[in-house]
Amino acid sequence: MAHLLDDAFLQPYEGAVRSRASFADDRARALTLGASSLYDIADRHFYFGLQRVRGGWVFREWAPNATAMWLVGDFNGWKKDSAFEVFRVPGTDVWERRIPAAKIHHLDHYHLLIQWEGGEGERIPAYARYVTQDERTCLFSSCVWQPKRPYKMKHSSPPRPSTPLIYEAHIGMAGENERVHTYAEFKDNMLGRIKDAGYNTVQLMGIMEHPYYGSFGYHVSSFFAPSSRFGTPDDLKALIDAAHSMGLCVIMDLVHSHAVANERDGLSRFDGTEWQYFHSGERGHHPAWGSRCFDYGKDEVVRFLLSNCRFWIEEYGFDGYRFDGITSMLFHNHGLGDAFTNYSMYFNGSVDDDAWAYLRLANKVVHETNSQAITIAEDVSGLPGVAAPESDCGIGFDYRMAMGEPDYWFKLAEKVSDGDWSMGSLYYALTDKRAEEKVVSYVESHDQALVGGKTFFFQLADKEIYWGMRKDQENLIVERAIALHKMARLATFALNGGAYLNFMGNEFGHPEWIDFPREENGWNYSHARRLWFLRSDPDLKFAHLADFDRAMLREVGASEAKSICLAADEGDKVLAFTRGEKLFVFNFHHSSSYTDYGVIVPPATRWRHLIDTDEVRFGGQGRIARGGMYEPMLVSARGEMVQQIRLYLPARTAVVLSRI
Repeated sequence: MAHLLDDAFLQPYEGAVRSRASFADDRARALTLGASSLYDIADRHFYFGLQRVRGGWVFREWAPNATAMWLVGDFNGWKKDSAFEVFRVPGTDVWERRIPAAKIHHLDHYHLLIQWEGGEGERIPAYARYVTQDERTCLFSSCVWQPKRPYKMKHSSPPRPSTPLIYEAHIGMAGENERVHTYAEFKDNMLGRIKDAGYNTVQLMGIMEHPYYGSFGYHVSSFFAPSSRFGTPDDLKALIDAAHSMGLCVIMDLVHSHAVANERDGLSRFDGTEWQYFHSGERGHHPAWGSRCFDYGKDEVVRFLLSNCRFWIEEYGFDGYRFDGITSMLFHNHGLGDAFTNYSMYFNGSVDDDAWAYLRLANKVVHETNSQAITIAEDVSGLPGVAAPESDCGIGFDYRMAMGEPDYWFKLAEKVSDGDWSMGSLYYALTDKRAEEKVVSYVESHDQALVGGKTFFFQLADKEIYWGMRKDQENLIVERAIALHKMARLATFALNGGAYLNFMGNEFGHPEWIDFPREENGWNYSHARRLWFLRSDPDLKFAHLADFDRAMLREVGASEAKSICLAADEGDKVLAFTRGEKLFVFNFHHSSSYTDYGVIVPPATRWRHLIDTDEVRFGGQGRIARGGMYEPMLVSARGEMVQQIRLYLPARTAVVLSRI
C-alpha cells in the first residue's frame, strides 16, 4: 500500500483503509457470484427497457412494488383500455411484455402507466434510450429510436493522452445565439476550434437527459438517454465520431451522485415507493440540491448504475467520465459544512461505505469496458485513496479535480492586493496533492462563473471590460487583468498535476457569468451562450488572451516530470521553478521590473527563450528578446558554487526557457 507508506498520518487508520477495500471486494463477489466479471453483470441495459428482438419487441421493467403496468403510446392512441399490459414474471420483481414487430415503429412515443397499492402514475421507463418533450404540453415521453440506417461509427478512439488537456463544454450554450444549440452545430463549429486551440480532450456537460435546462444537466431524469433538446442519438454519435477523427478524446459528466426529484419524468417514487432506487425518509432527499439520493447498498441499483457506466462508452464511444459530486456520495452529510481539516474526519463513521464501494466498482467497470478510459473524480474532501489505484486499496480514479486551485486564484483576485500575494503559498497551492494521485489543474471551470460568480477575467477587469478592451485604448485595469490572466494560466498549466482544464470561452477571457433561462430572469438566454465574436474581432484584446492560451499549450507543452521550486522571493514577488526541460520564471510584482535578475538553475550548457507573456503577439510590450540564449555562470551562494542565469523580468511578466 504505497500511499500508506508515503503518508505517516494515514498509518493509524491502515485497518480502516483495508477494511473499506475488503468491503468493496466483498460487494463485487456478491454481485458476480464469484463467477463472472463486473463488466459481465453491468448488462442491465441489454435486458430492461424496450428491446428489439427477433420477431418483434420485448419490454421489461424492474418495479418491486407495482401491482399492474401498461405501455401507453402512439401505437394505441394513448388509451389505457387498448394499451399493452405488462405482466410480472412469476417469482420476481421484473415485469415483461412481448409485442409483435408491426405494432411499434421508429419515433413512436410512449410511457408507462404503473399502479401500486393505493395509487398510480405515469412514468418514463428507467432504461429509456431517447426521451423527447412535447412542445405543446411540455410533457416528456419515451421515443422509440430504431432508424432503418442507424449511425455507424467510422473512427476509433484516439490514444489516451499522457496529459489530458481538457476543454469543458456545454452543447446548448456553445453558440452565440440566444437559444439552445445542437450536437450538429457543436460538431461543425466547435470541434475545429477546440483542436486548433491545442486541447486534446473534450468534456461534455449536460448530456444525460434532464427535464430542467437550468439545472446545467445535473438533475438527471433518464440515465440512458442523451438529451433530445440538442438533437438525436445519431447526432451525438456523429459528434463523437468527428471528434475522434480529429484525434480528440471525448469524456462526459456522469451524474451518479443524485437524481432529479421529478416523479413523472424521473426515478423518484417510480413504483410508488420512495425507496426503490433511493434511500427512504430524510436520507433519500438531498438537503442542498432538492434531489434524490441513491441507495448504493442495493444490488439492483448498483447494477443499474454500473450498466450506465458501460453503456455510454460502448453505445456512444465516450472515452471516459468526470464523475460529478462524489463528495456528496461519499459522506453521509454530503460534505456540507465540513472543512476536512484532519484525517480523523475520514474515519469517524462519516463515510458511506456503500458509496465508496460503488465508486470503486464503477471505476473497475469503466476500465474493463475500455482500458484506456479516463475517470475523473469531482471531490472537494481530499479523502485519501480517491485517485489511488485499486492495488493500493484506493477507489481507482485516474484523476481528481484540484478544486482548491480555482478557489485560491479567485481569493487572490478578489480579496488580496498584488503586493500581498505570497509566492510560496502560490507554488504550494498549485502543487498540493497526495503523492499517489494525479489531479486536473485549472484556474476556473463552469462552477466559478455560475450565477453569483464571475469568470476569472471579469473578476480581474470588472466593469472596465465593457469599454477598455479595444487595442487602441490604454486602460491600466484592463492591462493588469490581461497580464495576470496569462500568468495565472501559465502557472497553473506549468504546474498541472497530471491534467489541465479550461471552460469554453474562458481562454479568451469571456466576460460576465453563466445564467440559464429561468423564471427569475424572464427565461433569458443572454448569459447561456458564448460570445465568440469577441475572440475573433481583430480590434479587441480578447484575441491576445486566446492566442497566448493556444501558444501555451502548443509551444510550451505539458510535462510529466516533477516540478522543482528554485525561488519564491516574497519581496521581489518572483517565482521560479523547473519542470522537465523547461524553466519558468514569474515576476508578479505590480510595478518593479528587474534587469539582470539572477536565477539559480540546474546544471546546463545553455537556456533558450521559448515564450513569454509580454510578447507583442499576446498584447504585451515585447520587452524580452524572443529566442534569446542565456549562458549560465558560476556564482557563490550560501557558501557553494552554483550556476545562475540573469534575466530581464518586466513587472507582471512570465518567461519560459528551454534547456539546450
